[in-house]
Formats: sequence, C-alpha cells, structure tokens
Amino acid sequence: MASKKTAGAPSPGAPARTPLPGGRFAGSGSLAGQLVKIALLGLFTALGVWAVLPLYVAGSWWGIGLVVAVVGLVYWVYLSKRTVPVKYLVPGVLFLLTFQILPVLYTMSTSVTNLSDGHRGDKEQAIASIEAYSVSSPDGAQEYTLTVAVTGSPETGELVFLLTGPEGRAYAGTEEGLTELDGATVEPSGKVAEAFGYTILSPTQVNARSDELQAFAVPTGSGTGIRSSGLSTAFEGTATRAYDAGCDCITDAGTGIVYHADNERGAFYDEDGERLAQGWQVGVGFDNFARFLFNPTFASSFFSILVWNIAFAASVTFLVFVVGLAIALTLHVPRLRGRVVYRILVVLPYAMSSLAMFLLWRDMFNTDFGLFNRVLGLEVDWLGDAWSARAAVILANVWLGYPYMFLVATGALQAVPRELGQAAQIDGAGPWQAFRNVTLPLLMVAMTPILVSTFAFNFNNFNAVWLITQGGPFSPESPTAGATDLLITYTYRLAFNEATAQYGYAAALSVMIFLIVSVMSVVSLSRSKALKEVD
Repeated sequence: MASKKTAGAPSPGAPARTPLPGGRFAGSGSLAGQLVKIALLGLFTALGVWAVLPLYVAGSWWGIGLVVAVVGLVYWVYLSKRTVPVKYLVPGVLFLLTFQILPVLYTMSTSVTNLSDGHRGDKEQAIASIEAYSVSSPDGAQEYTLTVAVTGSPETGELVFLLTGPEGRAYAGTEEGLTELDGATVEPSGKVAEAFGYTILSPTQVNARSDELQAFAVPTGSGTGIRSSGLSTAFEGTATRAYDAGCDCITDAGTGIVYHADNERGAFYDEDGERLAQGWQVGVGFDNFARFLFNPTFASSFFSILVWNIAFAASVTFLVFVVGLAIALTLHVPRLRGRVVYRILVVLPYAMSSLAMFLLWRDMFNTDFGLFNRVLGLEVDWLGDAWSARAAVILANVWLGYPYMFLVATGALQAVPRELGQAAQIDGAGPWQAFRNVTLPLLMVAMTPILVSTFAFNFNNFNAVWLITQGGPFSPESPTAGATDLLITYTYRLAFNEATAQYGYAAALSVMIFLIVSVMSVVSLSRSKALKEVD
C-alpha cells in the first residue's frame, strides 16, 4: 500500500530548500536572479559614489556618512536571509524620504531663517567677505592668472577663482579662503584648463555673471584678499574694512564709519541704520510667516493672491469636470456611430506637450499677431488687463485639462449599469432626474478623489500661469504680485526671480501652500469617504 504523502513535503529528487525561521523555506534563486541582484546593487553603489563626490568637495562629512550608512543598509537588507519583508519596503521608503520627507523638512527649516542673498553663510564668512570685498590694489601687488569656475550649474553655481601664481602653482579661491589645487591641468599661459570638481566658465558665461564677479573676493588673511582685474587676472590687496572682535564691529578706514553687528538680524549696521550688504544666516522664528500674514504691505498681496488662487483652481476643476463629463455622456450613447474616432479627437489636447500648448495659447492672445485679434478684427491687449488675462489662463487650462476628465468620466460611466437609469425612468423619473439622482451620485463616488487631485494640481499649476502671463499684469502699487499670480509663481519670483532672492520668505510661503492644500485635500477626501458610506 502506497504511503500517504505529507502535505508540504518536497517530492523525491526535488532540490533542497534553505530553511528560514519558523520552518519556512526560500528557494536559492536562479543564476539570472542573482546576476540581476548584483547588477542592481552595483548600480546603487555607483549612485552612492556619485553622491559622495560633491559632498567630499564641499567637505560635508555628515552627508558622506549618511550616504555610506544608506548604502550599507541596502546591502545588509538585500544580502541577508532574515530581512525578506524589509526588501519590499526599502525602495518605497527611500523614495519617500528622498523626494517627500527631506524636501518638506528642509523647506520648513529654511522658513524660520533669514536665508537670502547676503544672508547665506555664517558670521565668520560674512566678516571675511566684507573684508575681502573692500580690497584695493596697492603698488606692487601680487598678481595671479585667473580662470573663473563654479561648483555646480554655470548659471547658479558658487563662483570659484582658479588661480595660478607666478611660481606656476594652482589654487582654488572661494569665499572661505584659498586652498592649493591638486591635479589641475594648467596651460602654458597659466590658465587652468581642467580641475576636478569644478566647471570652468566660458567668456560668455562669465559675462553673464559679471556683477557677481566684480563683487567676488577671496579672503587670504587678516585684512587681505584676492579680487579680479578683468577676466584673466587677479590681484592680492589690502582691505579698507577691518573687523574688531572687541566691539564686534567693522570699521571703514576710508570713511571712518563704524558698523556694529546685529546678531538678531544677521548684519552690520551703522548708527544711521545703514547696513553692509554681506550678512549671515540667523533664525528668525515665525517672522517670515508674520510678514505675509500681518504686515499690511505683504498681507494684502498674499491674501489677494490666495483668493484668486482658490478661485482659479476651483473654476478650472469645475469647468474641466463639466466639459469632460458632458462629452463623456454624449459619446456614451450606444447608437452613436464613430464613437472611437470622436474619442480619439477629444483626447488629442491631452496627448500634446502642455509646455508647447501654453506657449501657443500665449501667442494666440498676443495683441499684434494673435489669432483672436486677427479673427475678430480687434486690437485688445488680452494679457494686459487683469480680468481678461485671468480668463485667458483659465480657458487655456480648461482646454488642456478636460480630456483627462473625459477619460475618467468615460471609465466611470462604463461601471454604472444602464439598468439603473432604465429602472428610474420606469418609475416615472425623467432623463435629468435619472441622471441627477442615480447616475451622478454613483459617478461622484469614483470621481471625487480625482476632483480633489485635480484641484490640488491646479492650485500649484505653475506652468499654466508662468508660461502665459508670468503672473502679470502688474500694477504700480504691487510690482511683485501680479493679477494672475498663484502662490507658487509668487513664491518662485521671490526666491529666484528678484534682484535679492528671499529664500526664507519663499520657504514660509511654500509651507503655507502645503498646509492649505493638505487641509483642503483631507476635508475633500473625508467628504468622498462619506459619500461612499452613504452609497
């Protein structure tokens, strides 16, 4: 009599499996799987090395330690047999931390500082910069061959002087001081042709940052520094402004003016309240938030933009919903011929580049050669008036957004049984009553989360405004807050598009945007859940 086979026992001749805690087994994995694992771990290691290099150049040892710890953790998780469940969580957690949690925390930490142009580094760096910027060229000053470079992007990276002394030795000069440059390739003329970790600027790129170049100086000691003299030469001179730790002040030898440190505001001020351009970063608490909430000048701009921002997001969301649903209902009729062709034509705007389409809409509203003025025979400055510019932005955004809502509504309609509407009509309901009382509630259960996400997206729809109007038109009373500005475009202008970038203030606005959208989304999604429970 054949023996009874025990459930879960391996069949004769089957390969042995590695026992895991709890009596479970895990297959050893195929050769292809092992090779894929090795390749992915190698790729992750390469990314870690790539991340470490700029951190090493910047001297950020805590950053290097963090990268090494993360790489080590990933190796431990994916090479250990005891961390099987964690293997599925690590990728999502890393992406969540990298692209969500860390940016939010960094923005929040920046929002309580005075970080801006002139308030980037610490107090020691500010003092060194002030002394270096006041350097003048005495007779017989030592000269260097200058090559202008940056760390990072040529447009926004930190300036660096790559200097070659008379003895042929190369140096790297930053706002923190002068260091010897090892491994640099120096041309016979003395210009540095290549240096690890630095991007050498072309003459065109240098000219684009000429104002920064003229103000840039490298501190080399007590009261001395190196400044540029043209694009190819730099000199070491003596500073006319000197810091005195005894009085915590800076004295200008040329004018005799004394500037005392204000450690709460992070700058040096004279007795008349005039400050030196270079300051340092300090914590300001909730001053940035109070600035746009309670300061009359900034509060009026903030609240007017907020009202328009909500109106813009709500109107666009409502219109794309109505238009998309109306077209979906029209093409949902079974007897309609060519429905596939019509649906393809309807979704064409959604398949096009939104960036190109926004630029096209901007040109269509142009006063001189725009399509609307040519067709209608008008000379209207559509984007020069506040209300017509707002209408133009809404119209362009609805045109680009309704195909998405049409697709969602079409899918939701497919899930609604036609028999429900027919039963309502048998009970005496008209077509509108059947739609309003039967079809629409069922659609809203599925579409409310989509409407919430659409509202949140349009609340921060940077491209729609920036590419068409750049936030304008602007009034003389409010040159920094335009009629079509959303909070996100207003924040961008303050942070990156003003003569003095206000990163701390812009970060505070970003935190406020985050809170507003979060609260609205939570309330709306709670309402969506209530609808589903009622249903």
